[in-house]
Amino acid sequence: MISIGRYEIFIRKDLENWKRKMRRRPSLINRASKGVQNKLNNILPEKYHEALTFAIKNMVKLVLTGSQYMTNKTYPNMTLVEREKLIRKKIKSYKRVAMIEGAGTGAGGFLMGLADFSLLLGIKIKLLYEIASIYGFNIRDFRERLYILNIFQLAFSSQERINEVFEKMENWEEYSKLLPVSMNQFDWRTFQQEYRDYIDLAKLAQMLPGIGAVVGFYTNGKLIDKLGETAMNGYRMRILK
Repeated sequence: MISIGRYEIFIRKDLENWKRKMRRRPSLINRASKGVQNKLNNILPEKYHEALTFAIKNMVKLVLTGSQYMTNKTYPNMTLVEREKLIRKKIKSYKRVAMIEGAGTGAGGFLMGLADFSLLLGIKIKLLYEIASIYGFNIRDFRERLYILNIFQLAFSSQERINEVFEKMENWEEYSKLLPVSMNQFDWRTFQQEYRDYIDLAKLAQMLPGIGAVVGFYTNGKLIDKLGETAMNGYRMRILK
């Protein structure tokens, strides 16, 4: 069994490595990829853009104003080792659900591919609520829900956007004091565009006949892994500070 002291040393090193990735400046490849993505956006049909924008906009509003994704569970008197062990189990469980869902919708063509976009978004947000609760943060606090959406942006944005978001999150306790308890401060337009740009190519391949199920299965699993890693380090940053 790993002692609490040894475990904390391990995750502090892991956290510092992750922080360096978040602070990394955009490379030439990052900038070139963004240009390619912009061209792709111009090629894709307008119905595709409208459906995705609608889904993301309404999901963000639900997260900021509603209780649909909130859990009533609390996890008092748990060590950090125990909390992170439980979180890894949750990530594994949500990953399995997302992969099955991706394979099913990936086999259904364009319309089912659009449905997957919305369903997967809900799975990701629910996972983030679970992780926040296990770490002991009160997700009924509006500012904690904003933090959740910032974690989401770190996981699924361009490097340039990651730099902007991470700077706020490194000083979250001070920054959050300036936030009014209102959804008007959240830039959902940038959020939805960055998210779409991050996963567009993968989701487009998922809509192709013959390979959609395989792409959906694999891609959804990788996306959940990325989100889980980002969330754990995002909360470690506050707990270990």
